[in-house]
Amino acid sequence: MRKNLTQKTILIIAVLLICVLGITGIPSGFSGAALKQSFLDRIHLGLDLKGGTHLILQVMVDEAVGITSDSDAAHIQQDMASNGITLPPNSVVKPDPKNHPELIQINNAPPDRSGDIRSVLNSRYGQDYDIASGANNTWTLTMKPTAEADLKKRALDQSIEVIRQRVDSLGVSEPVVQEYNLGSYQILVELPGVDDPARVREVIQSTARLEIHLVLGGPYSSEADAQQQIGGSVPYDAELVPTAPGASESGGISWYEIRRTAEVGGTDIRSARVGTNTNTNEPEVEFYLTTSAGDHFADFTGANKGKPLAVILDNKIQEVANIRDQIRDQGTISGGAMTMQQANDLAMLLNTGSLPASLHYLQESTIGPSLGADSIRQGVMAAIIGMLAVLIFMLVYYHGAGINADLALILNLVILLGFMGYTQSVLTLPGIAGVILTVGMGVDSNVLIFERIREELRAGKSPAAAVDQGFAHAWTTILDTHVTTVVSAAILFLFGTGPVKGFAVTLTAGLCANLFTAVFVSRVIFDAHLNKKLRGEPISI
Repeated sequence: MRKNLTQKTILIIAVLLICVLGITGIPSGFSGAALKQSFLDRIHLGLDLKGGTHLILQVMVDEAVGITSDSDAAHIQQDMASNGITLPPNSVVKPDPKNHPELIQINNAPPDRSGDIRSVLNSRYGQDYDIASGANNTWTLTMKPTAEADLKKRALDQSIEVIRQRVDSLGVSEPVVQEYNLGSYQILVELPGVDDPARVREVIQSTARLEIHLVLGGPYSSEADAQQQIGGSVPYDAELVPTAPGASESGGISWYEIRRTAEVGGTDIRSARVGTNTNTNEPEVEFYLTTSAGDHFADFTGANKGKPLAVILDNKIQEVANIRDQIRDQGTISGGAMTMQQANDLAMLLNTGSLPASLHYLQESTIGPSLGADSIRQGVMAAIIGMLAVLIFMLVYYHGAGINADLALILNLVILLGFMGYTQSVLTLPGIAGVILTVGMGVDSNVLIFERIREELRAGKSPAAAVDQGFAHAWTTILDTHVTTVVSAAILFLFGTGPVKGFAVTLTAGLCANLFTAVFVSRVIFDAHLNKKLRGEPISI
């Protein structure tokens, strides 16, 4: 018995030391400031305690669907021509691109080639589109619901990854970027300690979609002038795009007609870096294409020497230049009074990839560091007062056994903080509430055990038998209450957002620690106390 007790005591001390090491780590010194800094390095503070920016973003996934169907529509006419099927100009259209971006329509198709048309469409687009023929020699391609849903999900996942990379590039510590489960295709972004929310918002929101298009006409003084010059309507395979402020030679904003299909897209960018223009000594961004994109661009520029190209960023023309020689895999973006900060941001955006769709800000809130410090102070004060009140109550109500319960509660808190230190968990204000609730659950376990021991003593059993029966009968009830609470915490963790997840993690860890302290540690303390007493001598409870 005594040997068993010694082994259990060694186990408890080992757990205590391991958890203390998890809380403090290995401090650089043993002064109060060094220990405090080591503690803060191990226990990370959440947004509500450290201060920062909280964002909820809506990914406009219909744009991703529209971009894909635009690309497919632009290639249909080429596919038909390569198979010997001649379609009239501008016969491939999207009848309602705003409300139904998933629809593509072919008008005035040759009626004598219906079988060939269906064969081409089925072989190239049948996997993603439902294909149907209609009256007046029309064909309609409707993106399949499964393909559309998959495209939207990929747009959401890609947006999360791009935003995470951009936030990491800005040096924001302990950011949270994840799907927001309370809405459709929404993203939760939490940036603790951010000191420039305006710049972060600009960087996150920019789609940074770099494209290079063939210029078909321009410059025009306005959009209305452009439409008048090209005959009143823009062909389907073309579009009108304005220049960025300061990018036009006239100093204002000019308009160009460009080919709708890009020769180089955002996914073709391999890397980008900031350089300096040797002529103007102004910053510029140099970008490099992937091997396959470079090969295609070399073929295109070699076949179109003398024609103008437009470099477009976020639907604004940055530069228009004629093709002098064959270009393979390198280009530059400059001009427009670009500052060094803007050049660095643009290079970072191109390196992290373009967003597949634009973002709409649904919610934005900023928490100052002073408010976070007040939350820490008040939360810690509440925890200390609650802990002291519970410790005093247990001493007064259960006398000597109250010391047992108090030691178990203190060890419970140490284990919980040690777990957070080892797992790099983020402590939030709801997390502090979880700590306080854990203390209450710990007391509840001790009350169940102690009241059962009292009942056994009143029934005339010896102290040793009463302790044994008290722990044996209370164990099932304690386990049931803890399991049901852990299940509730798991649901909160799965469907909650950052602070709510912090509460769930803290509560779950505290409950697991409580099972160890209230049942195992408390029992060891009772056994050690009983070993020092004479058989039948009463215990203080």
